[in-house]
Amino acid sequence: MKKSTLHLHPAFTVGDVDPRIFGSFIEHLGRAVYHGIYEPGHPTADDEGFRGDVIDMVKKLGVPIIRYPGGNFVSGYKWEDGTGDKSKRPRRLELAWGVTETNEVGIDEFQSWCRKADSQVMMAVNLGTRGPEEARQLVEYCNHPGGTEYSDRRRANGFEEPFGIKVWCLGNEMDGPWQMGAKTATEYGRVAAEAAKLMKWTDPSIELVACGSSNYSMCGEWEEEVLRHVYDHVDYLSLHNYYGNPSNDTPSFLACNLEMDTFIQTVCGIADYVKKIKRSRKTMYLSFDEWNVWFHSHGAPFEKWSIAPPQLEDIYNFEDALVVGCLMMTLLRHCDRVKMACLAQLVNVIAPIMTENAENGGRCWAQTIFYPFMYMSQYGRGKVLDTRVECETYSTDRVKNVPYVESLAVLHEDTNELDIFAVNRSLEEASEFTFDLSAFTGKPEIIEHVVLYHDDLKAINTAENPDNVVPEASGDASANGTAIKATLGKQSWNMIRVKL
Repeated sequence: MKKSTLHLHPAFTVGDVDPRIFGSFIEHLGRAVYHGIYEPGHPTADDEGFRGDVIDMVKKLGVPIIRYPGGNFVSGYKWEDGTGDKSKRPRRLELAWGVTETNEVGIDEFQSWCRKADSQVMMAVNLGTRGPEEARQLVEYCNHPGGTEYSDRRRANGFEEPFGIKVWCLGNEMDGPWQMGAKTATEYGRVAAEAAKLMKWTDPSIELVACGSSNYSMCGEWEEEVLRHVYDHVDYLSLHNYYGNPSNDTPSFLACNLEMDTFIQTVCGIADYVKKIKRSRKTMYLSFDEWNVWFHSHGAPFEKWSIAPPQLEDIYNFEDALVVGCLMMTLLRHCDRVKMACLAQLVNVIAPIMTENAENGGRCWAQTIFYPFMYMSQYGRGKVLDTRVECETYSTDRVKNVPYVESLAVLHEDTNELDIFAVNRSLEEASEFTFDLSAFTGKPEIIEHVVLYHDDLKAINTAENPDNVVPEASGDASANGTAIKATLGKQSWNMIRVKL
């Protein structure tokens, strides 16, 4: 058995977790909206057509903010299409994903759904085929009390009170050649700065997110040039990245959160450089508003211009859940700079929640990645400690010096509780995991030790067998004085909750 030791002290902290780091994402793509959150013919649908079973699942995840409506979709979107009388809304060719958009759901409906799901909207504006004026008009429609053209349009549509949307994304992946209206860094920086000015003049209370690079391989010059234009006008810079295992190299795949760590550190360095040359006193925070495992469903066929066909429906296995657990630990470990993050996406499209259309049975179930996200959302909202794990390491062609054990500690001062999250990356051996709490006040007691494990790394959950890969309170963590000892089984995700 391998050995691993966690070193921690209450005086050494990273920072407090912003709950919005547990955000998610809904795009008008595939079955995320239609047959995902919205299906009027479903047995659980409410009077607005929203599936009650999906809302219940979203509430279990505890998602505080949801990015909408895209994604690549937003760069060709006319927000007015999703407002007012549904019978008069146009159907349009949706060029980003090659389907027909019915506009049955728009901001009118989505803000209502978010309230039902105990969440808030992170709204994206179109800076691809549209610009600052249309973005400003949308802020007025959503947030101004009344007495103007667009606020009164909202009131005429049945919404007397403003929607009160506080976080806004200035476009999506504008450096990507796949993006409608893609721009150079200078072009985007200028239009984003002007949009930001108009939007904040319309509602000074909002927070704005500027587009960073579409992925780590594109990062660098884009961030620097964009920030030179927008630094004084925005509050966050976005990061996007997806991770996969197409070559079936599990040891490398389980270490991909180290690449995420490098990405975050790189962008922080660029942002701090621009801060210095601008002589600014403001720190630029980060919004990692697209992240997940995504590689299973690339290239899946669908009928061109159809309505809500299955698209990008990754079926997640057990090793994907281990990776998501590691990625979440990395996000929280940078909670001093990463204030928001969005698991992309939420339902059906590369998502923790899967559904069947009503005519196919209408079932709803949790994929494997649902569980590490749910537990970390429930118990990861506190003060992240600056910890170190002492353990053996391994290296692959892709990643060097990978610790076998990845771990994170979150202190809850209000309840005097310490929650430890840990993944044992070893595929052969368990690890004897120990840590000492003598620096903390009180005598520690184990509340529970939850384990997510399966002997088959490729095991999945299905509608027929939704409980194939589920966590169990089966761990052996124990306290002996101030010393905590636990066995981290091979290829396992663990949560150890300690009452101090």
